[in-house]
Amino acid sequence: MNHFLDPLPSTPSGCSPGIRSIGDKAVAPSPIGQGWNADDLTLDGIMLLDDQWVIINANAKALEFLRRSLREISGYSLWDVLTQETANQHETAAESALGTLQRYTFVVHEHFENSWVEYTLRPRATGFVVNLREAGPAQKYQRLLEDSKRYNQLIFEANPNAMWVFDRTSHQIVAANQAAIRFYGFGREDFMSLKMKALFPEGEGIELLESLDAVKEGRPEMRLCKQKKTDGKAVLVELAWSQMKWHGHQAVLVSLADVSDRHLADSCLKKSNAELEKTLTAQKAELHSVRHDLLTFTQAVSSDLQDSLHVAHGFAARLAEKYSPMLDVQGHHYVRRIQASISQLAQLVDDLRTLAQLPLRPGTPELINLAPVCAMLIASLKKREPERNVTIEINDQLMLVGHKSLLTTAMAYLLDNAWKFTSKKTEAWIKVSLLPGKASGELVLEVADNGAGFDSVYAGKLFTAFQRLHSSAEFPGNGLGLAIVKRVAQVHGGAVWAQSPSQAGASFFMSLPQAQPNAH
Repeated sequence: MNHFLDPLPSTPSGCSPGIRSIGDKAVAPSPIGQGWNADDLTLDGIMLLDDQWVIINANAKALEFLRRSLREISGYSLWDVLTQETANQHETAAESALGTLQRYTFVVHEHFENSWVEYTLRPRATGFVVNLREAGPAQKYQRLLEDSKRYNQLIFEANPNAMWVFDRTSHQIVAANQAAIRFYGFGREDFMSLKMKALFPEGEGIELLESLDAVKEGRPEMRLCKQKKTDGKAVLVELAWSQMKWHGHQAVLVSLADVSDRHLADSCLKKSNAELEKTLTAQKAELHSVRHDLLTFTQAVSSDLQDSLHVAHGFAARLAEKYSPMLDVQGHHYVRRIQASISQLAQLVDDLRTLAQLPLRPGTPELINLAPVCAMLIASLKKREPERNVTIEINDQLMLVGHKSLLTTAMAYLLDNAWKFTSKKTEAWIKVSLLPGKASGELVLEVADNGAGFDSVYAGKLFTAFQRLHSSAEFPGNGLGLAIVKRVAQVHGGAVWAQSPSQAGASFFMSLPQAQPNAH
């Protein structure tokens, strides 16, 4: 171990032994024994300072701690040799402490070397002596603890949320950050003179105190409550608190955020939602009433019309049968026109009733094979026009999940549509197939033909009720068939669309999301 009694560097030329040079001055070293005791001689490093804190001598170990030569530090203040941060923290404190005490100790962390050095300053007759030694674990932890306290204090002060601390026993406020001072509107001295209950209107502070017994130290709790500002105004806040130690005493840390604007916005939103829900309920009831009235009207009208049409059709048939010899060619033409119009009107009434009642039809999704259904519908069409030669392509298996009665209705209209628009083709064909959809678990039903196509510009109108792209003289119909197909797709949660490349034939598609069939 090196001690202060180790030989010092050789004196500069022209100086007497025992005299060292600082700049152009020759300074005699102070007696080493003055103000020291035996314990000081066992320390690793020693520096001598004059009464102005100027370094006048140091042993080799002290120079090793400082990583400087004696020539580099002689004549300089101790606080100039140390870092600016260390000097700012300890210069004033050391001068004040050594005015009344016999020692002042601090620990410095050398970040570059990752080392800890303990400095102990003592007064002597003509200045000060500084002992330097490597800090032990206790000193390191003490320094870390002090740094932690200082950082926590900085965080406490800089926090944008209002924060304050009150003593657990006396309920006196013992600390507050600047955000709390701004929030409450008090001066700092006035705020620090308050007890915590002064900030809680309507006895809410008592409820908080009563709840502290059930809360463990360090465990945060939160609640909505009111806080009273200096003007007496009560503000709704979200308040969090936790028990802690404050300078050795049991205390409570309180943090809060003003939520009055958010609460007002939430209240307005709840009120708006309640009004909206009330409006929706009223509209839903009105819609239900309108649908019920419409369904009743549709059933009444269709029933009355069907009866009247049935009577009219009977009289027309009786007229054609009984008075046929008395009618000329023009008369027979008129009778046929009457019968055709009655049939067309009867079909329109049936389609309107189907369109109106479709969503109300009973039934549940089930696994079905549409191939036999399509074969039955095609057989009915061929029976109606046995002279036609149409090639039919239908897969043996068209398995899907859906409402059987609704899908049967949709296929009836799609196949009738294809049969009708291929009537002018000598080599007509109709194809029914099942394709995978774009979405997972979705199937697409396709009915394609090589009949009369349509301009793709008007494809969106095809599924609108009473919209036709061909005249009734060219292709008979009432414009409701594809609207009914669209309604069936919507009941299944799907969609419909059509394509006609270069107006050569047409393909109609119906997407059908596949749900699990009901178990029986």
